[in-house]
Amino acid sequence: MSSNYDDKSFMREKVGCDVFRNFGVPAPQTAFYEMYIDYGDGPIYFGLYTAVEIVFETMLTSQFGSNTGNCYKPDGDGASWAADKFTLADFENKTNDGTGDDDIQELYDILHDESRTTDPTTWQANMESVFDVDGFLKYLAVNTTIQNWDTYGKMTHNYYLYNDPADGLIKWIPWDNNEAFQLGKQGGALSFEFTEISEADWPMIKYILSVPAYETTFKSHISTLIETAFSPATIQAYYSSIQSLIQPSVDAENADYSFISSISEFTDAINTLNTHVTERYSIAYAYAN
Repeated sequence: MSSNYDDKSFMREKVGCDVFRNFGVPAPQTAFYEMYIDYGDGPIYFGLYTAVEIVFETMLTSQFGSNTGNCYKPDGDGASWAADKFTLADFENKTNDGTGDDDIQELYDILHDESRTTDPTTWQANMESVFDVDGFLKYLAVNTTIQNWDTYGKMTHNYYLYNDPADGLIKWIPWDNNEAFQLGKQGGALSFEFTEISEADWPMIKYILSVPAYETTFKSHISTLIETAFSPATIQAYYSSIQSLIQPSVDAENADYSFISSISEFTDAINTLNTHVTERYSIAYAYAN
């Protein structure tokens, strides 16, 4: 149950998951819930929460058809995939107990193999034999466009990996979007050019996008995204429908348990989201075209 921390619109977690999933990136289902707690004297309204599907439980079965593969929740310096920080201990295996296994080690070894520069064609083929590269590029297109800073590229957490038994490829799954749809903290969200990061620190992004064909695909995904799942018209209509749905719940928020102090803050936050999507459309269009 997400408390929608630091989100006066109450929408970022849900819309983030929905945009990812609507663009073909596996992401949790979400739903709004009013939270009541009864200490013995009757229920007290604790406000509007967002229930987020647990990745390693129902989501794997519903979206991949199986939950028998290794599902990892990376967290810690090793989750950057950087050569000087990598450790299997930072890849917690949620479905089969333990930590990182041979599949994570294999992906790391291929990612850092010298063939990346000496024989790029072989390197790409090897990467694509163990990792859903196109799926990662779609994830990266969405994540960068919506400005989700609190994840890979800035932070060594807030993503899952699933070794899908259907094709033997490791899939990238986004997690925790309550900080998205804004420039963000700690220096802000990354630009489309990723000039703020280095190969040494965030190799999964920099190494993959250093391949011209992958960069072209990345731009193509952005172009498609801003005309479909994250087009201003689509998202602004979605914001409006969500506002209508949750307005009564927000109106009833208890100041003792809320991130908003007035209803105007909720309205202002939605106006900010509407402005954000139009601004991101222009910036994304200019980059991808």
